[in-house]
Amino acid sequence: MSEEILINVTPRETRVAMVENGVLTEVFIERASRLGIVGNIYKGKVSRVLPGMQAAFIEIGLERTAFLHASDIIQTDNGSTNSKPVEDIAKLLYQGQTILVQVLKDPMGSKGARLTTQLSIAARYLVLMPEITHIGISQKIENEEERQRLKQLVAEAAKDYEPCGYIVRTVADGVSETELSADVKFLHKLWSEVQERAKSESDGSLIHEDLRLVMRTMRDQVGSGVEIEKIRIDSKENYDKVVKFSNKFIPELESKIEYYPGERPIFDLYGVDDEIQKALNRKVELKSGGYLIFDQTEAMTTIDVNTGGFVGHRNLEETIFKTNLEATQAIVRQLRLRNLGGIIIIDFIDMQDQDHRQQVLSALEKAVAQDRTKSHISQVSELGLVEMTRKRTRESLEHIICVACPTCGGRGSIKTAETVCYEIFRELMREARQYDTKKFLVLASQEVVDLLVDEESTSIAELEEFIGKPINLQVETMYTQEQFDVVLL
Repeated sequence: MSEEILINVTPRETRVAMVENGVLTEVFIERASRLGIVGNIYKGKVSRVLPGMQAAFIEIGLERTAFLHASDIIQTDNGSTNSKPVEDIAKLLYQGQTILVQVLKDPMGSKGARLTTQLSIAARYLVLMPEITHIGISQKIENEEERQRLKQLVAEAAKDYEPCGYIVRTVADGVSETELSADVKFLHKLWSEVQERAKSESDGSLIHEDLRLVMRTMRDQVGSGVEIEKIRIDSKENYDKVVKFSNKFIPELESKIEYYPGERPIFDLYGVDDEIQKALNRKVELKSGGYLIFDQTEAMTTIDVNTGGFVGHRNLEETIFKTNLEATQAIVRQLRLRNLGGIIIIDFIDMQDQDHRQQVLSALEKAVAQDRTKSHISQVSELGLVEMTRKRTRESLEHIICVACPTCGGRGSIKTAETVCYEIFRELMREARQYDTKKFLVLASQEVVDLLVDEESTSIAELEEFIGKPINLQVETMYTQEQFDVVLL
């Protein structure tokens, strides 16, 4: 399987598109407004030591001095973190001391960043911890055999490098020796770079910035099992940075990186923007005439498969089978493109033939195997539903580029104008019983007022007679269809 990567860079946003055989499969978006400094490593200088607070203020080149508590200063004993009580901060630090620190929490309000001296550098599957020599496995990897396998593979891959500690991340569950070795190699090159910069840079300098989207994309391609055909970047500045980064850490990718100077936007090459727009719709059309309906909720995502306009050429069972088979490819592509995770329920069209059911399930499993994100598919349930899970690795596409509709509040529907009219009638009755007033003024949207003046005019007249008060109507152009107010005059 070959892949082309398109990278679109603008001052405030970076977008990466993965294209397989001319078809968009994944999109990654990073916006400057959401970037923090957590994970950044600085060459700090101790400006004040506060024994009473067991803390110190560190200058790291930001507007406000950062905060380092004694409990966040690593004390090692034979390569592992020491569990003895925290020493007096005055014995660990002194004013003017130079120290390498990493940001734990971003600055908030009047508070500076929270720091630690326990440095860590993350890659796709591993986290390198230079000050310790222990290999830890994510607690979410529960299978003991898999835990031992991963521990042995990491130990083997790391034997030729200086002793360091590693944490095997949850996403490493089931990955190959090649992928883990690539991560170890990458991390040690990065750590060497950090050490070199720490010697040459002045106090208060940024030594290592947690990798941004473009560089993470380069890193994650190593050992991913996908053959990269081209990596095109439409920013000359970022192209130069990527070539330099690749030359130093991932030389095997350098020859595939290209600068794209074309006048036509880079995402237009494969209609990427159109595909992103389609990925925000509930309905996904299939080539045969069938379609899928995606409903994303907090708890799960449901996918409904329908034959639509596909009538087939033989019989109903064959038509249903062909639609379900085609749907498996489209579903997995959409899961990747929309980056949907968690519990996913697929309602395929009911099939009577047991062999057809098995073929559809096998096709789904085969399509899922191409997905980098870990998934698990269960058998067809008693209700004919396929239940699967897909690991949540980041926000879904919809959550990144959309907000809930302010009119319906994310429900996906609003009350009809007729329903709102009847709510107004009930509110008028309630107000008439409680208050003594000369007349009422109803403020509502254009659609609701039009209905009250036209089809519901008789109801308004009858209500006026019943409560003995006149009712005036006024259009409020800023009101949504559900909004209204009853004013006492």
